[in-house]
Parts: sequence; structure tokens; C-alpha cells
Amino acid sequence: MFLGLVLVALVTIGAMTSGASAAPDPAGPSLFVDAAWLKANQTRVNLVDARSEKEFRKAHIPGALSAPWQAFTRMDGKPGQPGWGTLLPAAELAVKIGKLGLDGAKPVVVYADPPGWGEDGRFAWMLAMLGVSEVSIVDGGFRAWKQAAGEITGKAGETTPRDPIVPQWHGDLEATTEWIRSRLGHLKIVDSRGSREFNGATPYGEARAGHLPGAISLPFETLFNADGTIKSREDLEQRFRAAGLTPDDEIVIYCTAGIRSAHMTLIMRSLGFATVRNYDASFYEWAAMKQLPLQ
Repeated sequence: MFLGLVLVALVTIGAMTSGASAAPDPAGPSLFVDAAWLKANQTRVNLVDARSEKEFRKAHIPGALSAPWQAFTRMDGKPGQPGWGTLLPAAELAVKIGKLGLDGAKPVVVYADPPGWGEDGRFAWMLAMLGVSEVSIVDGGFRAWKQAAGEITGKAGETTPRDPIVPQWHGDLEATTEWIRSRLGHLKIVDSRGSREFNGATPYGEARAGHLPGAISLPFETLFNADGTIKSREDLEQRFRAAGLTPDDEIVIYCTAGIRSAHMTLIMRSLGFATVRNYDASFYEWAAMKQLPLQ
């Protein structure tokens, strides 16, 4: 079961409980379910739309709950300030998840518009951090749903608040600035930003240009097909091998603000990379700390 309390179990979704039928064995990582599976199981799951509220209001899948990543993060101050854009404390997240209408009793299915910023994977990673079980992502996202002639609406449904979940924090899915700094030279660092950013562009107001020392460039968007579906398991495994990454490596992934890297963290976990972490504060925070090295 994916995202269960034992994170070794990240590799299967097929045994979903709560009456949902078994997910097909997809070509990509078992983190994903397709639009056909969602159609067959829509009433048996809690559906989450991780896109922006603006996009949600335009059109969404009926019954979906709107949950943009910003609602669950520290947004005080500005990018680069310590902790900006990182997850709220576990207890606060548990309350917010409950108010959204999730209590862990039903499987959770998340969608966005992949590859985009990886908002769907960020939400799933957040639930994994909290120890919530049975979470998957719609392969191809909202576009795939529409292409499958799925029903859409612009009307928001009613939300039924739930009691706060009991968080069981999985800190081994997260890396902090100090954790990385103390291990430089002893772990593999993956930069999931675009190649322009890796090579020095600062399109999002980053304090400095470049990348973390020794980082491997592996842009998040290269893990997806042109239609937004995830590449096959074989293709992904080959890409990671070509980048010099093995399941035995201790790996940390970053992007600009920890969104794309959260998604990639779950993809790699689902493929057996058991010691990969998301650098939640990511390049915004590292670049703002002038004493930290960059290349």
C-alpha cells in the first residue's frame, strides 16, 4: 500500500481498501492511477484538486476538494527567508486536512495539470509526511480526465469537515538546510529545476544563481510524456541510472520551492529508492544564505 505507515510499502496501490476496486498495473510507477480507474472508483475515494483556486473555479472534477499547496505552507515573509514555503507544523496540518474533509478513512486521489509544478505530488508527499495511507495521483491529471470524457463542473461542492487526523510524522521524507550542509560530499543531490535554472538563470527572484555543490541536473518535466502522463517504469529507471543514481544511494532532491522535488521524491520512492528525501526549503533558502556554497 502506498504511503502506509511502513514506507517500504510505497510500491503498491492495488490492494486499496474501503471498497475501491483494484487499480490496474500501470506501465509507470504504482504511485499513479489512470482516468479510467478513477471513473470506476470515483464514489469510493476522496478526490483532491491540487491546482490553483482560480483553475479550480473554472472547471474541476465533480466532488473534488480544492487544495492548493500554499494553504499548507508557511507563507509569511518572502521567498528565501528561513522556513518560507515549507510545510506547516504537523498538528496544524492535521487540523487543516480535517477541515478540508479528509480523515484517512477513504483512499485519497490527487490531480493537477502535469507536469506543471508538481502540485499533485506535493500534496501526496505532505500526506506521506503525516503518515496518511492510501494516496495516489491521477496519471495525466485533469487533461487526461477530460480526454477520457470525464464529467467536469465549475460548481464547488459542499465540504464536510472531519476531526483532525492523528499525525505520524515521517521525517525521513524531508531534508533541511542544516541536514544537507552537514552531509555535503556524502550524499547525491538532484536538482529537479529546468536546465536554465541549473545553469544560472534566476527567473523567480532567487537571491543567487547556480546550483548546490555536486548537484545532478534531472529536470522534473523530463519524467513525463508530452501528454502529461508519467513515463514508463523502464524509462524512468533508465533515466535515473544514466544520472548515476541507484536505490542504494542516499539522495536529496530540490527545486526552487520544494514542489517539483516533492513529486520527484515520491516517484523515486515508488521505484525502490528508499532513502530519497525532498529538500522542502529548496533553492530559495539555500541561495539566500550567503555562507552556503554554490556552483
